[in-house]
Amino acid sequence: MPTVSVKRDLLFHALGRTYTDEEFDELCFEFGLELDEITSEKDIISREQGDTKAEGASDVILYKIDVPANRYDLLCLEGLVRGLQVFKQKMEAPRYRRVSPASSEPQRLVITEETTAVRPHAVAAVLRNITFTQERYDSFIELQEKLHQNVCRKRTLVAIGTHDLDTISGPFTYTAKPPGDIRFKPLNQAKEYTAQELMSLYKTDSHLRHYLHIIEDEAVYPVIYDSNGIVLSMPPIINGDHSKISLNTKNVFIECTATDLTKAKIVLDMMVTMFCEYCEEPFTVEEAEVVYPDGRTCQYPVLYPLTITLHESTEHIAQLLTKMCLRSEVMSDGEQIEVEIPPTRSDVIHACDIMEDAAMAYGFNNIPRTTPRTYTIANQLPLNKLSELLRQDLAAAGFTEALTFALCSQEDIADKLLKNISETRACRISNPKTAEFQVARTTLLSGLLKTVAANRKMPLPLRLFEISDVVLKDESKDVGARNNRRLCAVYYNKSPGFEVIHGLMDRVMQLLEIKPGQGNGYHIQAADDSTFFPGRCAEIFACGKSIGRLGVLHPDVINRFELTMPCSALDIDIEHFL
Repeated sequence: MPTVSVKRDLLFHALGRTYTDEEFDELCFEFGLELDEITSEKDIISREQGDTKAEGASDVILYKIDVPANRYDLLCLEGLVRGLQVFKQKMEAPRYRRVSPASSEPQRLVITEETTAVRPHAVAAVLRNITFTQERYDSFIELQEKLHQNVCRKRTLVAIGTHDLDTISGPFTYTAKPPGDIRFKPLNQAKEYTAQELMSLYKTDSHLRHYLHIIEDEAVYPVIYDSNGIVLSMPPIINGDHSKISLNTKNVFIECTATDLTKAKIVLDMMVTMFCEYCEEPFTVEEAEVVYPDGRTCQYPVLYPLTITLHESTEHIAQLLTKMCLRSEVMSDGEQIEVEIPPTRSDVIHACDIMEDAAMAYGFNNIPRTTPRTYTIANQLPLNKLSELLRQDLAAAGFTEALTFALCSQEDIADKLLKNISETRACRISNPKTAEFQVARTTLLSGLLKTVAANRKMPLPLRLFEISDVVLKDESKDVGARNNRRLCAVYYNKSPGFEVIHGLMDRVMQLLEIKPGQGNGYHIQAADDSTFFPGRCAEIFACGKSIGRLGVLHPDVINRFELTMPCSALDIDIEHFL
């Protein structure tokens, strides 16, 4: 859940009254929020960096409020105050209007064909005759950052650019060019750079370096120009310094470039609806025209409220929904409620979302406690119960349980085990942060061997086991993959200890009440597996099906995991025994 920090006194001034901490905590709970922490900038710095660093920092009281991840309208002071005021029936939910410019054509943003390869979508709007104060300006910038981290998915889906309209002139052009052809002075820099130079410059920037990967490997970079060739921004990295907004800015041009048009519309609606109350004509937004490469034109922001009809007949429900900024009224037939969903509530996509708000407005504490009409006694999943029972007995057999990462490198499950990655049916992470977490593991063995390698100084022998899930590709599943619960154990000593692992397998079968023998029993037979030493590997069969393997690991596998002693291993599928 995102956390919004607001100054307590500023919040109370906007709400028109003062609350005690307990009263405000209760108000947040009623509204479906949580007052997470009461602190100050000084306390935060002192806690994280020490008292010395905190000297001179502000001691203004801050409320840190946890907001549901889908409530983008509550990520700033303006939206939070508006929601609470409507909830307390101190004001009516505003209606947002898109208006045409009073004396000229709408600002126009022309998208060229070149953007198709990188970020094909763009939307825009204008906040006309807005009045900023320092607090409003700070909130405006902070909302952009909150949206970037939340719905924009760290700028990969949408990037927001805000510009002082009086310093630039339309129509604007959104295009894409080779990095060497883009040159401008970026925000808060003293000189001009090419796009290539900016990429090098920002590799050490603590904030912007996290976004470079989005476009740095592309042949062309997106860029927005005004009619005079001035660069407004190079999304999703940085805006130009020429059009930066300030406290004196009166007209704000907002553009959002995106790979997802729906998300772009949501983000633009959030930016303009949160701050259009500070315009000369409150709750109005000036439209902008976007021209697509195929000649189509669209006016943004959309701002049209959505209407959903509920088959409920209670006047009280309509009143509750109105408290949650969802204007509602009972229809003439008395059997249905018409609900108007404002552009700020992109989280409402179904009637059940509306009823959730009605329940919230009613108050969860006001719902009477009753005995459920259906039998709802919980029970442990059979697979988890079996896993827990096996864990206890494997520990009793002298093996130590390990818990390893579900993600690993391709090398761990392929090269180090002398296998080809294409044979592993591994699910890959599309944008791994590190080389250590590239794929979901297809075996528990590599994790146990890495654990042994990290504990080589411990007295021998080392006996480790793990019972957990691996992830395998499966086209028959709706997500293309499935989890598989497996048991893996290793024995590491000066001698291979195959008899120890074999004995452990016999003990597991004894616990599962599977007797030795063909047919409905269990048996092993020689098998070839590149991970194991030739002639020292066996395939395990139970009830006529292959369930796993055991044997002495290949010396090359031992070396690749930086081990020096022989090791034997057991790997079986325990889902077969349910």
